[in-house]
Amino acid sequence: MKFPKLAAIAALIPLALAGCAGAPAGGGGSNEVTYWLWDANQLPAYQACADAFQAANPDTKVKIEQFGWADYWNKITTGLVAGTAPDVFTNHLNYYPTYASKNQLVPLDEFVQRDAVPTDVYAEGLADLWVAQDGKRYGLPKDFDTVALFYNKKMLADAGVAEADLAKLTWNPQDGGSYEKLIAHLTVDANGVRGDQPGFDKSKVAVHGLGLDENNGAGVGQQMWSMYALATGWTYTDKNPWGSKFNYDDPRFQQALGWFRGLIEKGYLPSLATARSGTSVNDGFGAGKYALSTNGSWMIGSYFGYDGVEAGVAPTPVGPSGKRATIFNGLADSIYTGTDNRDGAWKWVKYLASAECQKKVGEQAVVFPAIPEALAVAKEEFAAKGVDITAFTGAVEDGATHLYPITDHAPEIAALVGPAVDAVLSFQADPSSLTEINEQVNALFR
Repeated sequence: MKFPKLAAIAALIPLALAGCAGAPAGGGGSNEVTYWLWDANQLPAYQACADAFQAANPDTKVKIEQFGWADYWNKITTGLVAGTAPDVFTNHLNYYPTYASKNQLVPLDEFVQRDAVPTDVYAEGLADLWVAQDGKRYGLPKDFDTVALFYNKKMLADAGVAEADLAKLTWNPQDGGSYEKLIAHLTVDANGVRGDQPGFDKSKVAVHGLGLDENNGAGVGQQMWSMYALATGWTYTDKNPWGSKFNYDDPRFQQALGWFRGLIEKGYLPSLATARSGTSVNDGFGAGKYALSTNGSWMIGSYFGYDGVEAGVAPTPVGPSGKRATIFNGLADSIYTGTDNRDGAWKWVKYLASAECQKKVGEQAVVFPAIPEALAVAKEEFAAKGVDITAFTGAVEDGATHLYPITDHAPEIAALVGPAVDAVLSFQADPSSLTEINEQVNALFR
């Protein structure tokens, strides 16, 4: 899912060294379970789950609170230290290793074993991601996501491009392949001249062929550049999960990042400063500023919800590896060790991870539930809205997915790599500067 600017949050993590490890051993406190999430679009779905849960468990009340993405992680990180965190919260693969290592999350193994909760009912591999290096489980999957290419149908038609051609796009870091040719052709300056035509004025661009996500993902680049670097055969770490050697010094990564920056130089992609001027990449797409935009499946509702814009979705381009690439990510719900209602919190987490709740989530057609039978419900609901999600789900079926990098020291890595990537994209440093940063990242594991 979308990644925050972690440099600021990273400063809070050392506070967690103090920890809140002294957790009550069982429930018995308040009969209310507080639950936090960050996506306002998913709030109605989880309120429906809460209503059904409370009907079946009248002795337990679920109080749901939703916060914006950046505020959410600030509140969670400080709350885990201060003792004000919610009983249960939506967790992310980047964060849970740090929280678990500070004894801030309740291991679920005892509950799972006691209640005979199956962990093999989810999309392949999702459940395993939530088992930490200590061998304990800290979450049960709720959904999964991949990245694809959103496009403006009218802009494609005006440019004489057939929608079916987008599924045939190829990319390479040398000349960008047919993918860059498309981006150039869809770029239009203030005088109506396209990016691949003589007289194109890159200083006065009316429509950029590709939108730039305002957030580089703290060195992960999930929606921004990961699909290109991974399509070269490059990997973030020596192994995943729990790699201890990063590969930001790999020429394939640096060439991919250099190519991506070149799109800005050519005027086909907005500058980083423009992207961060206050308008999100999806709103820019909705305003007609971008013809194409790479983004995650959790953003489908946004891209297809703009008045006057008919959107479509295509898979990411095939890279030098001969395959497409997308990060495969999944969220889960975790229990805070400081809860005074551990049993009630577990009941809620178990329900959130059940087919019953995930089908209710699927009915809202916002995200992809982790349980296949619930995903089938979501597919039907998306189709009813005129949205073909094959570009997202096909990546899983075709083996084009790469696990979100799960490692220790994630906050520190984000604080190093995020600004370094920003410096490259802002033309303040060369891609080769990531070699030195990579040495600093790897030093964290020594």
